[in-house]
Amino acid sequence: MKYRFESIAYKDGRCLISGFALGNDPDAVLSYVVMDEHDNVQKAEIKKLVRNDVSNKYLHRIVENEYGFAISFSGRPDEKYLLLIKTGTEQKAFKIDQKTAAYYNGLMKLRKNAFLRNLKDKIKNVKTGELTYNDWYQKTKITKRELDEQRKLVITEEMPAFSIVIPLYCTAEKYLCELIESILHQTYGKFELCLADGSPEDKKVEHIVRKYPDDRIKYTFIGENRGISGNTNVAVDMASGDFIVLCDHDDLLPENALYEFAMAIMNDPETDCIYSDEDKINQNGTVVFEPHFKPDFNVDMLRSNNYICHLFAVRKTLVDQYGKFDSAFDGSQDHDFIFRMTEHARHVAHVPKILYHWRTIEGSTALNPESKMYAIEAGERAVRANYERTVPEVKIGEITKGAHYGLYHVHFVFDEYPLISVIIPNKDHREDLDQAVRSLFNVGTWPNLEVIIVENNSTEPETFAYYDKIQTEYENVRVVKYPDIFNYSKINNFGVTYAKGEYLLFLNNDVEMIEPESIQEMMGYALRHDVGAVGCRLLYPDKTIQHAGVIIGIGVADHAFKGTYSGDGTYFNRAMTPQDVSAVTAAAMLTKRSVFDRLGGFDEQLAVNFNDIDYCLKVNEAGLKVVYNPNACFYHYESKSRGQDATSEKNARYMQELTLFTERWKKIFQNGDPYYNPNLSVTKTDYSLKEL
Repeated sequence: MKYRFESIAYKDGRCLISGFALGNDPDAVLSYVVMDEHDNVQKAEIKKLVRNDVSNKYLHRIVENEYGFAISFSGRPDEKYLLLIKTGTEQKAFKIDQKTAAYYNGLMKLRKNAFLRNLKDKIKNVKTGELTYNDWYQKTKITKRELDEQRKLVITEEMPAFSIVIPLYCTAEKYLCELIESILHQTYGKFELCLADGSPEDKKVEHIVRKYPDDRIKYTFIGENRGISGNTNVAVDMASGDFIVLCDHDDLLPENALYEFAMAIMNDPETDCIYSDEDKINQNGTVVFEPHFKPDFNVDMLRSNNYICHLFAVRKTLVDQYGKFDSAFDGSQDHDFIFRMTEHARHVAHVPKILYHWRTIEGSTALNPESKMYAIEAGERAVRANYERTVPEVKIGEITKGAHYGLYHVHFVFDEYPLISVIIPNKDHREDLDQAVRSLFNVGTWPNLEVIIVENNSTEPETFAYYDKIQTEYENVRVVKYPDIFNYSKINNFGVTYAKGEYLLFLNNDVEMIEPESIQEMMGYALRHDVGAVGCRLLYPDKTIQHAGVIIGIGVADHAFKGTYSGDGTYFNRAMTPQDVSAVTAAAMLTKRSVFDRLGGFDEQLAVNFNDIDYCLKVNEAGLKVVYNPNACFYHYESKSRGQDATSEKNARYMQELTLFTERWKKIFQNGDPYYNPNLSVTKTDYSLKEL
């Protein structure tokens, strides 16, 4: 059942409730019953309202409905009531009291503020003339002169041959013709088009294909519909090229698509898999929109959703060795196939250019991922199979829907709970510290923690009294004293010398856990042999994002989506997607003790700035991943503890640390953050388009 309370108010001795509800069966009649705390049914006035917005959002069409409700009954805020919402097969009960009213009314205020912010942004874009993506694309796409130059390329024997494999099934003539023509117009001509037709035996599709007398087009009429995997496998069997290229039967390739792939492969002969950025195109093929500018290969993002999708090519020898498409994953057969191919690839290349236009037609997952729920279920199985093949040391429980459809939330199961040593530097601010510590034990559910508070030059007597109290209250809390001047790296390194755990959780003293299983969420990644550090989602007290991974090269480095709401729908849901990143903040960062020791801990030359990012980049340099997991979530009351860094002495130190950091990691500044796309803004953290 989907529902929302939009207002709970008390006026003139009555309680007024409004909102909507929608059962799993959208045709089921909903009924409402109000009861007091003694289970007595209350007389209530119930109005059912038409809510086309609800129908459009959840059913993606307008239907005759009465999903809205407005309920009024005699009630006071100091009394408790129960609202039952029923359909034929479902029933949900909701407490109605003053606390509930405050909660839901607060949520609606947040939603209203978010709506107003988004509206202001749209108005601002109109006033400033900010480009739509369609305009941006027209201004940045390859020119006719560049296309003509590409066509002059002399193609040699050692250059790759592409086999574009396409399963057909009752494909509309307009779309198929446009697809074939987009392929025949490629500036790189070393390809073949392998079409496997699973349509009924009426020859309509074959007649369309035969209109194009080109020797590079291969066509097979299957004689039956073997499903998406079976039909695609017939096309694969027709292929003789070096690389198999996946493409759908109604989409479009820009003219330079195969050229860009060929050049990338020639530049790195160990490339076994390659993919590009993509966008969507309307049914008429006149407007492009919703560009997906992707990161370089990101296995944990791939485990969260099939972000690669199109355009994807794989060396045929991998397909021959590790198998074609598996019909057990129909609906998400591409996801399973991409997993199996990339698992064995020497190098997975990414061309950060729009080389695929994904057509949106009614019922297509390009437009509506909820239209193919069976595909989502198949995707869950593909994710599980990949985990079992590649990281068997991690035990997987449920895989459920993430923040949005097509986004997978992997839940981890633990046979053992290794000791985690939580390192918290502190100077006074005992109330913040107490909140941080108690949230670990009272909110968090990880059963095996020790907390090491590193005292650094506190001056308030109450702080030391607090230390005595908290250590008496919790036997696994210890306070150690670091007597020198503030140096974040030295303080944490010092704290680690007292740690007994196999894992280290670095935590600021102004952080408070929100999600009870945050540590389990982080440990599911930290246990892996290929992971060196794990970060989480941090929110400001107003629930806007403080940290959703670090992007190198915006300024020096900045937090993704800083200041926006997770629930507003960030760029391709990136704020809510577990993924590999270049760095995370050590305000809440988990790492293996063995990795920390091997890398020499935090660099003590970086006393205040960049030390955590520097550590993460060292993790990447050592061949290990840094993972951001938004399902682990904390509040971060940032910069309460130390104040602003504004003196001339501190400015001089900042410049010294900045020089050290940027010189050490100049390569990533030159080449760009591999987990951030070069087509995106270098001045804003919201993944907006790069400024022209």
